[in-house]
Amino acid sequence: MCLFQRYGLSSPAPTPSTLPKGSGTALQNSHNEVVHDVQEEETYHTPQLDYKEPRWCHTMRLPNGEVTCFSPRGPNYRSTLGTRCELTCDRGFRLLGRASVQCMPTRRWSGTALCRQQRCHVLPLIFHGTYSCTKGVLVDSKCDYTCNPGYMIEGANSRMCQEGGTWSGREPTCADRDPPKIQCPLSRVRIADPGQLTAKVTWDPPVVKDTADVSLTDVTLVGQMPGSSFEEGIHVIRYKVYDQARNKAACKFVVRVEVRRCPTLPQPLHGYLTCSADGNNYGAECEYHCEQGYERQGPRLRVCQFDRSWSDVAPTCVQTEINVKVETAGALLDQFYDKRRLLIVSTPNKANEYYKLQELMLEKADCGLDMRKVTVIELLGRAPHAVGRIKDKHLDPMVIKELRLALRISRTFFSMVLLDKRGVDRERFREPVSLEELYSVIDMYLLNEEEHERLEPYKSLCD
Repeated sequence: MCLFQRYGLSSPAPTPSTLPKGSGTALQNSHNEVVHDVQEEETYHTPQLDYKEPRWCHTMRLPNGEVTCFSPRGPNYRSTLGTRCELTCDRGFRLLGRASVQCMPTRRWSGTALCRQQRCHVLPLIFHGTYSCTKGVLVDSKCDYTCNPGYMIEGANSRMCQEGGTWSGREPTCADRDPPKIQCPLSRVRIADPGQLTAKVTWDPPVVKDTADVSLTDVTLVGQMPGSSFEEGIHVIRYKVYDQARNKAACKFVVRVEVRRCPTLPQPLHGYLTCSADGNNYGAECEYHCEQGYERQGPRLRVCQFDRSWSDVAPTCVQTEINVKVETAGALLDQFYDKRRLLIVSTPNKANEYYKLQELMLEKADCGLDMRKVTVIELLGRAPHAVGRIKDKHLDPMVIKELRLALRISRTFFSMVLLDKRGVDRERFREPVSLEELYSVIDMYLLNEEEHERLEPYKSLCD
């Protein structure tokens, strides 16, 4: 049987010149009509060739496939004489016949083809499981496997029908992997006794069972034993169990121990705390201390009480009162030595534009300068009308004169001098400066690391 008969294709019709005279052979034309060669004198006429005829051959069609034609007359002609067409099938179909045909002078194509749908074989069932497919056994059909309760799939849980009629991967299996069941006790909270930071906690053993094993004895505790003392905090208690097939199950619960505590006390501004015990548990005592240059106003101790509140009210650290009734600059500066920094503002008169601008900004700086331990001294005007003051407290004229001489501060123009805690001249300003610039100089060059740490939480208080 020839290829065209095997796949149901029509073969090119033989021409009279290829048949022996008087053979009596039956010919099958394109319309499936059988013509008998009964007379050897019968003549055949080849159609007159016309390359301009747009439909020399019938339009080539391929169900479930694609026909791509190239004509000598150009892309707009698909069936003129000499046109060649490439035949391809859609995904999931296989081409049977010619992959390339040409429009012949006989007004027929040089061959035919068809697209046959591809299929995979039916998958066998698996033990203790089943599968379901999206498209049966057609190409791109996906079959998902599931196992019966108590079984778990081993291998890929799906297979795909591929082009060529084969399934992807290998057949999975369902194996008995059902772990035992274990139920832990409920989580619990215990409160530590007053003055204690631990609590004793007990519980019943977990409940275990298995679908195959009658009894389970391989139960392991991970964590502290029941009846032991637990520290403050959250403790996770875990149990795990194995059946005879070494399948594992586990559970856990939480033991939380609470210690009765008061709110954590904030560090006082310009001071610090020292506390006993754990700092804020019931019975703890906290003592307030103030930095140099400040003194405490209020109770020295506060105690954490049973109702989780602190006794008394919080004391404050206030700046030590400065004695301005001294007769020398040295006596004045000694009160600030190693305790406070000084910002000395000097102006020839109160009408000075620089001074008025700087005064407006310093009016808003009391909080920021105080946190940085900076005291402002103003030296206004010239003798005999010179005025020196710290806020609303006036200085002795001799103190004013000695300050100008000791620090070389001119009476004729506006200036500011920034001194550190030891009285060393660290920065001078000839023009008004913003608070941001002033704070930046102090923070960068005058504060130590400890002061930086104490200042950071309170910066927002002055906004």
